[in-house]
Amino acid sequence: METSTFVYDGDCAFCTQCARVIERWIPTGARVLPWQFADLDTLGLTAAECEEAVQWVGVDGVRAAGPDAIARLLGDSNPLWRVAGAGLRFAPVRAAAWPAYRWVARNRHRLPGGTAACAVPSAGRD
Repeated sequence: METSTFVYDGDCAFCTQCARVIERWIPTGARVLPWQFADLDTLGLTAAECEEAVQWVGVDGVRAAGPDAIARLLGDSNPLWRVAGAGLRFAPVRAAAWPAYRWVARNRHRLPGGTAACAVPSAGRD
């Protein structure tokens, strides 16, 4: 693996729309790709992990999920986005980010751009 990788759910229209925003507005050297087209074995990921949350696999081998993965992606960008990524890693913000991320993940089919295909499988719901 020569570059870091950010993996999202390509079956979800909301997630795909978010990935388009990343590709357009966040300059990063990381690959941004749907897990359905990623070599999960090479990345050391499972489909279950990818269905649960976005994933980051750094070129340095560091793995992160959910808002931690987003923080890593932002940290791999230009200085302005790196500040946002550092803010997301700040303990009080990070503590709030996980419940917010889980809420979005559970309700992504209801969010703008979301479809019924975006619904998290029932096994992944709280």
